[in-house]
Amino acid sequence: MDRRTFVMSATALLAASPALAANGTAYRKGLVEQELAAGKTVFVDFYTDWCSTCKAQGSKIRKLMKENPAYEANITFIKVDWDKHSASTLARRLNIPRRSTLVVLKGDQELGRIVASTKTDKIKALMDTALAAATA
Repeated sequence: MDRRTFVMSATALLAASPALAANGTAYRKGLVEQELAAGKTVFVDFYTDWCSTCKAQGSKIRKLMKENPAYEANITFIKVDWDKHSASTLARRLNIPRRSTLVVLKGDQELGRIVASTKTDKIKALMDTALAAATA
Protein backbone atom coordinates (compact mmCIF):
# COMPACT_ATOMS: atom_id res chain seq x y z
CA MET A 1 0.00 0.00 0.00
CA ASP A 2 1.45 3.37 -0.96
CA ARG A 3 1.56 6.28 1.49
CA ARG A 4 -1.27 8.24 -0.16
CA THR A 5 -3.65 5.27 -0.02
CA PHE A 6 -2.70 4.63 3.59
CA VAL A 7 -3.25 8.26 4.62
CA MET A 8 -6.60 8.44 2.82
CA SER A 9 -7.76 5.15 4.37
CA ALA A 10 -6.63 6.20 7.83
CA THR A 11 -8.37 9.55 7.45
CA ALA A 12 -11.62 7.89 6.41
CA LEU A 13 -11.42 5.51 9.35
CA LEU A 14 -10.67 8.33 11.76
CA ALA A 15 -13.54 10.42 10.38
CA ALA A 16 -15.91 7.57 11.19
CA SER A 17 -14.54 7.15 14.68
CA PRO A 18 -16.77 8.02 17.66
CA ALA A 19 -13.85 9.79 19.32
CA LEU A 20 -13.72 12.30 16.50
CA ALA A 21 -17.46 12.81 16.57
CA ALA A 22 -17.31 13.45 20.30
CA ASN A 23 -14.64 16.07 19.68
CA GLY A 24 -16.54 18.12 17.11
CA THR A 25 -18.37 18.42 13.83
CA ALA A 26 -16.30 18.31 10.67
CA TYR A 27 -15.98 21.74 9.06
CA ARG A 28 -17.72 22.62 5.84
CA LYS A 29 -17.85 26.02 4.18
CA GLY A 30 -20.26 28.36 5.96
CA LEU A 31 -20.75 26.16 9.05
CA VAL A 32 -19.01 28.49 11.51
CA GLU A 33 -20.90 31.51 10.21
CA GLN A 34 -24.18 29.58 10.36
CA GLU A 35 -23.63 28.59 13.98
CA LEU A 36 -22.56 32.12 14.97
CA ALA A 37 -25.63 33.61 13.22
CA ALA A 38 -27.78 31.24 15.29
CA GLY A 39 -26.30 32.81 18.44
CA LYS A 40 -24.10 29.86 19.36
CA THR A 41 -20.66 29.91 20.91
CA VAL A 42 -18.22 28.14 18.60
CA PHE A 43 -14.99 26.37 19.57
CA VAL A 44 -12.93 25.90 16.41
CA ASP A 45 -10.12 23.34 16.36
CA PHE A 46 -7.68 23.68 13.43
CA TYR A 47 -5.96 20.28 13.34
CA THR A 48 -4.35 17.65 11.17
CA ASP A 49 -4.47 13.90 11.67
CA TRP A 50 -0.67 13.58 11.61
CA CYS A 51 0.10 16.38 14.11
CA SER A 52 1.14 15.13 17.56
CA THR A 53 0.28 18.49 19.16
CA CYS A 54 -3.20 18.34 17.60
CA LYS A 55 -3.68 14.80 18.91
CA ALA A 56 -2.64 15.86 22.41
CA GLN A 57 -5.02 18.83 22.29
CA GLY A 58 -7.86 16.62 21.04
CA SER A 59 -7.26 14.08 23.78
CA LYS A 60 -7.42 16.79 26.44
CA ILE A 61 -10.53 18.34 24.92
CA ARG A 62 -12.27 14.94 24.94
CA LYS A 63 -11.21 14.33 28.56
CA LEU A 64 -12.51 17.73 29.66
CA MET A 65 -15.77 17.19 27.76
CA LYS A 66 -16.20 13.87 29.51
CA GLU A 67 -15.56 15.47 32.91
CA ASN A 68 -18.01 18.32 32.25
CA PRO A 69 -20.94 17.48 29.92
CA ALA A 70 -21.96 21.17 29.96
CA TYR A 71 -19.21 21.84 27.41
CA GLU A 72 -20.73 19.59 24.78
CA ALA A 73 -24.28 20.60 25.68
CA ASN A 74 -23.68 24.34 25.27
CA ILE A 75 -20.76 24.85 22.87
CA THR A 76 -20.56 24.02 19.17
CA PHE A 77 -17.24 22.26 18.54
CA ILE A 78 -16.04 22.39 14.94
CA LYS A 79 -12.92 20.61 13.67
CA VAL A 80 -11.20 22.20 10.68
CA ASP A 81 -8.73 19.95 8.86
CA TRP A 82 -5.76 22.25 8.26
CA ASP A 83 -4.51 20.15 5.34
CA LYS A 84 -7.80 20.78 3.51
CA HIS A 85 -8.78 24.25 4.72
CA SER A 86 -5.60 26.20 5.51
CA ALA A 87 -6.34 28.58 2.63
CA SER A 88 -10.05 28.88 3.40
CA THR A 89 -11.81 32.18 3.92
CA LEU A 90 -12.32 31.20 7.57
CA ALA A 91 -8.61 30.55 8.19
CA ARG A 92 -7.64 33.79 6.47
CA ARG A 93 -10.32 35.85 8.25
CA LEU A 94 -9.20 34.53 11.65
CA ASN A 95 -5.49 34.83 10.78
CA ILE A 96 -4.86 31.22 11.74
CA PRO A 97 -1.07 30.79 11.71
CA ARG A 98 -0.89 27.00 11.74
CA ARG A 99 -2.51 23.73 12.70
CA SER A 100 -2.99 23.09 16.45
CA THR A 101 -4.81 26.41 16.82
CA LEU A 102 -7.94 26.54 18.99
CA VAL A 103 -10.27 29.55 18.77
CA VAL A 104 -13.48 30.49 20.60
CA LEU A 105 -15.98 32.73 18.79
CA LYS A 106 -19.29 34.32 19.79
CA GLY A 107 -21.16 36.71 17.53
CA ASP A 108 -18.54 38.77 15.73
CA GLN A 109 -15.95 38.47 18.51
CA GLU A 110 -13.02 36.20 19.14
CA LEU A 111 -13.10 35.38 22.87
CA GLY A 112 -9.85 33.45 23.08
CA ARG A 113 -7.19 31.52 21.24
CA ILE A 114 -4.47 28.95 21.90
CA VAL A 115 -1.71 28.18 19.42
CA ALA A 116 0.26 24.94 19.79
CA SER A 117 -0.24 24.54 23.54
CA THR A 118 -1.18 21.21 25.06
CA LYS A 119 -1.40 22.42 28.65
CA THR A 120 -4.62 21.15 30.18
CA ASP A 121 -5.12 24.28 32.29
CA LYS A 122 -4.92 26.54 29.22
CA ILE A 123 -7.30 24.37 27.20
CA LYS A 124 -9.71 24.18 30.15
CA ALA A 125 -9.58 27.97 30.58
CA LEU A 126 -10.43 28.41 26.89
CA MET A 127 -13.30 25.92 27.17
CA ASP A 128 -14.51 27.68 30.34
CA THR A 129 -14.47 31.00 28.45
CA ALA A 130 -16.62 29.40 25.77
CA LEU A 131 -18.99 27.91 28.33
CA ALA A 132 -19.39 31.22 30.16
CA ALA A 133 -20.24 32.96 26.87
CA ALA A 134 -22.63 30.19 25.86
CA THR A 135 -24.56 30.28 29.13
CA ALA A 136 -24.59 34.06 29.69
